[in-house]
Amino acid sequence: MLTPTMFTQGMQVRHRQRPEWGAGSVVRIETLTRAGARDQRLWIRFANAGLKTLLASAADLEVVEGTGAAEHTFAAREIASEGGWLGAIAQKKPEQAMSELPPDATDPFLLPERRLKNILSLYRFDAGAKLIDWAVAQSGLDDPLSRFTRIELEAFYKNWALERDLALTRLVNEFRRRREPVDTLLADAPRSALTVLQKFDKVR
Repeated sequence: MLTPTMFTQGMQVRHRQRPEWGAGSVVRIETLTRAGARDQRLWIRFANAGLKTLLASAADLEVVEGTGAAEHTFAAREIASEGGWLGAIAQKKPEQAMSELPPDATDPFLLPERRLKNILSLYRFDAGAKLIDWAVAQSGLDDPLSRFTRIELEAFYKNWALERDLALTRLVNEFRRRREPVDTLLADAPRSALTVLQKFDKVR
C-alpha cells in the first residue's frame, strides 16, 4: 500500500528499518503507477550508506522534522556527491569548476589516443542550442538555470571551450612532435574541432 507521504526533492528522511544509514536527502524522484496506485521511485543519499534507490510504498521512511525541500543548488549537489570529479570541485569557485575539463580529457596517465578521443567528444556541445546540455553535463545539476543565469553559463562555456581548444591543440602538437600519426585519429573528428586545428596551424 502506498505510503501517504509524497516525497519532494531535497526532503530529509530516515529509514526506520535501517537507522544505521543515518539521515538521507532525496536527490531525485520518479513518479510511477503500480497496481493502479501512484508511487514514487526515490534516489536518496544517506549520510552513512551513500546513494540508495527505494520505492516510497515499500520503504519505511519517515520525514525528519524541521526539514523541507532543501535548496537544490550547484554547491549542495557537489558537496552531497560521493567523491569523484564533482566531489573534488566542491571547494572550488563555480567559475573555476565550470571551466575545467573532465579528468578523462586531461589525465596524463591515459594513453594519448584515448585522451584525444575524449577531448574530441567534448565538441558535441556548442554555445547555441546545446548550451543547457553542456551545463547539465558540466555541473551535474538537473536544471543549471536554477543556480546560474544564462549569461553566466555562456561566460562559463566560453572559458571551458577555450580550455578544450587549448587541450586539443597541445595534444595534437604533442603527436606531431613525436612524429606519431594523428591524421587517422582525426578522420572522424567534428568539424568544429578541425576548424580549431586549422586556425592553430595558421598561427604557428
